[in-house]
Amino acid sequence: MEYVANVHGIEFINDSRSTNVNSTWFTLERMSKPIIWISGGKDSGIDYTQLKPLLRAKVKSIIFLGIENTYLISSMSDLNIPITDALTMKEAVDLAYFAGTMGDVILLSPGCPSFDLFKDYEERGNSFKKAVKQL
Repeated sequence: MEYVANVHGIEFINDSRSTNVNSTWFTLERMSKPIIWISGGKDSGIDYTQLKPLLRAKVKSIIFLGIENTYLISSMSDLNIPITDALTMKEAVDLAYFAGTMGDVILLSPGCPSFDLFKDYEERGNSFKKAVKQL
């Protein structure tokens, strides 16, 4: 987990390296502030079921970043958490920022590979940091 910035009381954390559900689970578990979660990537039929209890308890909004988010959105629709999707990192960061309030954490912890929009998790993380700095 890489601290990126604090913008008007909202923290931004880059955990792009979390490319599987288990690593995202551990990251979510460690968070103590309300989370706006940026997730998504290459849809390979990833099962997010084990994350649902943590998501219900800790996440106030979800933004799925990727080309095709239909599966992810439908698999999370029973959580009763606001869900949006974005096609670019800038759009995802902007949506997250405007959904946030002072004391929130905007967490990029995708839980899946980045290959639909980025060459690897490093490029995805760098894109996140760049978008945050543009706020």
